[in-house]
Amino acid sequence: MPEINDPQELFVHQLGEALNMERTVVTMLKRNREAAQDAEVERLFADHLVETEGHLANLQQVFAALGEDAAGHICYGMDGMKKEAEDMIEKIAPALLDGALATAATHVEHYEIATYRGLLIHAELIGEQDIVALLQENLDEEEQTLAKVESAAIRLAKRTSKRIKT
Repeated sequence: MPEINDPQELFVHQLGEALNMERTVVTMLKRNREAAQDAEVERLFADHLVETEGHLANLQQVFAALGEDAAGHICYGMDGMKKEAEDMIEKIAPALLDGALATAATHVEHYEIATYRGLLIHAELIGEQDIVALLQENLDEEEQTLAKVESAAIRLAKRTSKRIKT
């Protein structure tokens, strides 16, 4: 028999996955920031860490607005990306690592964006404007971060490709 039986339960469960997703991202950002050698990449990870802590606070407010406990649920997708990042840090040469981490960060941002877009659809349907505003704030920041990490990934890929040609 299913554990989740109505749309509200599903929404709260998905919020819990998002909460755990952001907690995992905090761990990843700290480790990636330490591993980064490129000043811009290190700064991007540091800045996004601050934003992610705000995303966690916004999710806590969403749970409170719904009268629900802020319980996290396993986010298998982000757990997989965390394992990939850990593997990269161990296996990739330092000269290539910043570019690999920046590219991997684009994957993370796309996942987070998809998560918030899905949550927003449900929040808009239940008509909770306070919730919509908090989720939209998180989505907007994720989209801005995606643009920044894409730019860094392109810059680093160009730098790496110049090394290969010479």
